[in-house]
Amino acid sequence: MHGLARSGGTQELLRWVSGRAEGWAGLLGGDGTVLHGVARVPDSTGVGSAALATECARELTALGARSFSFDKGTHTALLYSLDVPPDVPAPVLAVVGRRPLPDGLSTLLADATLPLALCWAAETVERKRRRVDLAESRGREAVLHLLMTGQLSIAHQVAGALKPSLPDPVRVCVVECSGRDRDEVARICADLSGGRSWIVRCPVYASHLILIVPAKPGQADGRLGSQVASVVDDCFVGISEDVTLTDTATAYRQAFHALAVARGLPERHARFGSAPELALVAGAEGARWADALLAPLLAHLPRRGQDPGSQELAATLTSWLAFSSHATDHLKIHRNTLAARLRLIGELLELDLHKVADQSAIDLALRIRATPALPRPARPGRTPSEPVRSPDEILRVPAVRSWAMQQLRPLGDPGAAGSTADPYTTLRTWLACEAQLGPCALALGISVPGVRKRLSRLETVLQRSLLRTPSARYDLWLAFRSLDLADAG
Repeated sequence: MHGLARSGGTQELLRWVSGRAEGWAGLLGGDGTVLHGVARVPDSTGVGSAALATECARELTALGARSFSFDKGTHTALLYSLDVPPDVPAPVLAVVGRRPLPDGLSTLLADATLPLALCWAAETVERKRRRVDLAESRGREAVLHLLMTGQLSIAHQVAGALKPSLPDPVRVCVVECSGRDRDEVARICADLSGGRSWIVRCPVYASHLILIVPAKPGQADGRLGSQVASVVDDCFVGISEDVTLTDTATAYRQAFHALAVARGLPERHARFGSAPELALVAGAEGARWADALLAPLLAHLPRRGQDPGSQELAATLTSWLAFSSHATDHLKIHRNTLAARLRLIGELLELDLHKVADQSAIDLALRIRATPALPRPARPGRTPSEPVRSPDEILRVPAVRSWAMQQLRPLGDPGAAGSTADPYTTLRTWLACEAQLGPCALALGISVPGVRKRLSRLETVLQRSLLRTPSARYDLWLAFRSLDLADAG
C-alpha cells in the first residue's frame, strides 16, 4: 500500500483496494460527493455502488461517527473517515462489495486509511500550489496586458504586489521552448536573472515565454537572452532593443520579429536590428491624422452598461491586429464576442477590417496614438460628415519615404521584377491577396508549401516575422504604398 501511495497516489491505491474488495472503492466528501471512484470488477458498473456510498457518507457525517457499515440488498458498504490535517476537509473511504466480503477486508481498509490520508493531504497541498501558481501567472499576464495598452500606473500597482517591481528601461525577450516544459524553462530564466526579471507565460503561444529584463548599463540581465539560449539547448530567443517601459508593446514586436530570425541561426538567438519606428517618423502630422481616424472609436459610448466602451474596443482592436484569431486567448473572450466587437469597430471607423490596406492604416494609427511623445498641433478633428482619410498623406512625407526604402533595402534591387521568384513580386502578391497563402499560391502559379517556403526565407532576409503574428505585413504594405506614391509623383 505504501509503495502504491508513493508511485500512483490516491487513484492507484483505490484501484488496488477495489481489486481486493472485489467491488467499488472511492473517496467521498462529507456531503456524499464522489471525489475519486474505482470499480475493477468487470461485472460491476459501479453506478449503484457509488449511489449507495453517497447515501452512507451522508449518514456517517450526520452521526458524527468515524466508521460505518450498511447492508442493502446483496451489497455491503464499509466507510472509514480519514485522519487529515485540521485545515484539510476530511474525506471518507468507502468500499461497496457483494456479500460475503473477503476475509479480513475491514482490517485491510483500516490499515489503508493512513496511506490514503497522507496521499490526500499531499495532493490537496499540490492542488493549492497549482491554484496559487495559476493566480500568479494570470496576475503577471494582466500586468503585461496593462503594459501593452499603456496603462502604466495600474501595471505598477499590480506588479508591486507580485514582485519584483517593474524595471525601466527594459529589454524584452521572447523565448520559444521547442522541446522542454515551459515551466522548467521559466525556472531556469528566473535563476539566470536572479529574480530581477519579469517572466510571463505567453497567453497566445503555449511554447513562448516573455521576459521583461532590466536594461540598465552594466547589469548582467542585459545578456539574459543569449544566456538562456546557451543553457537551454532546445530553445530560440528573440531580443528587442532597449526601450522605456512605456514602449513595452513595441519591444515585444521587435523581440517577436527577432525570434523569427533566431530560428535560422546556429546560436539560436538574435537581436532586433536597429530600425526607425514609423510612428515616430510620421511626426506631428501623423499624430493629427491618427487622432482623426480613431476619433469615432475613441468617442464611442456604449448603449448598455455591459457593452464594451471605447477603451475596451481599442484594446480588442490592438490585440486582434497583433494576434489575429489568437486574440481570443490574449483577451480571454469567446470568438463570437471578438467577432461582434470587430463588426462594431468596422462600423464606427467605416473601414473594412478584412483588407490588409485598412488593417495597416489602423495599426499605424494605434501605434501613433500609443506614442505620447508626439506633438499634436491644435486643429479641429474630423467631423462626422467628413470622409476618413487614407494614410497616403502621411506616406508621401519624405521622412516616411526614406523609412520605406530602409524597410525594403534587404530585398536588394528589384531587377527581376515580373518574375514570380522575385521577392518584391512574392511580397506584393501576398499582400494583394490579403496575406492569404492559398490565393497567393494561385496567383503565383506555385503550391501553398512553395509560398510558405519563400516567405520563410524572406523572414530571415527582412529579419521580421511574416507567417506568424505579430506579422510585419502592415509595415510592408505601408512601405510599398509609400514608394508607389513617390513613383506616381
